[in-house]
Amino acid sequence: MGNTAPPPAPESPPEAAIEFPDNKLLIDLCGEYDRNLAEIERVLGVQIVRRGNLLAVLGEAGPATEAKAVLRALYARLEGGKGVAFADVDRELRMGGDEGGAALDGDQLEMFKGGAVEIRTRKKLVEPRTDAQKAYVRALFAHELAFGIGPAGTGKTYLAVAVGVNMFIEGHVDRIILSRPAVEAGEKLGYLPGDMKDKVDPYMQPLYDALNDFLPGKQVQKLIEEKRIEIAPLAFMRGRTLSNAFVVLDEAQNATSMQMKMFLTRLGEGSRMVITGDRTQIDLPRGVPSGLADAERLLTRIPQISFNYFTSKDVVRHPLVAAIIEAYEADG
Repeated sequence: MGNTAPPPAPESPPEAAIEFPDNKLLIDLCGEYDRNLAEIERVLGVQIVRRGNLLAVLGEAGPATEAKAVLRALYARLEGGKGVAFADVDRELRMGGDEGGAALDGDQLEMFKGGAVEIRTRKKLVEPRTDAQKAYVRALFAHELAFGIGPAGTGKTYLAVAVGVNMFIEGHVDRIILSRPAVEAGEKLGYLPGDMKDKVDPYMQPLYDALNDFLPGKQVQKLIEEKRIEIAPLAFMRGRTLSNAFVVLDEAQNATSMQMKMFLTRLGEGSRMVITGDRTQIDLPRGVPSGLADAERLLTRIPQISFNYFTSKDVVRHPLVAAIIEAYEADG
């Protein structure tokens, strides 16, 4: 019997090891029970092995390179004195390990050359978690009138309010005005008790929630009393000129064409205006056209107006939300 060569050993997947000099920061990078590493492994299909102060990334070259970039970006956050929460891991995975950058304020448009984007507010730093969100935030600073259009959970309103708070505390605007149409989402609520504020507040609650994420509660209340922050139904905007203000119209798909025209023409000197909406969640009576669709059709060719679009891939709520949106889109 002739000698036969043994079968070749299977090739080991390429390995890329990264050294992290500060062991305490490395522990924070890995997360409780290595939760952060497990998420990177799950999303990118790699294996991450810890060897002392080294992390070895095992897997195909492309995903391994991306995992290294994500790990370096997260470690850079820790070196900069920031924490690494699960949301930060999610953001870096979506953005491919976008390192560097600085915080945005109204005088830092040179930031738009690239790098990470952060919005300073009184309570937290807000960071876009997808490329579409990053482009949207840049557009909010760069344009006097911007639209954010896409499904629920993509951060359209949240980021707009964050930018509004930033521009307010930096002194670039004197007021924040938040509005939305008072349209029920497919159900009749009947006659609500209380005065006008009591009646409209249930419609405005998502805007209050966003504000309270960025400003201390007592300060929000004080600014509302001083009318430096206004939260009001769209109908209350008629006849006004909104100057030196950051103005947000939320749920704009539920504005009629006449209401949308009325709102857009309120824009005054020194103001910024943001319109957000979801074309799949129109609650207007049957046969009443959406003002958001009309605005999109009529205004897209005006270069000073920015239109930013989101998809289910930009959903930053529970991962099931993205799956639910995709299921409905596929059925439609």
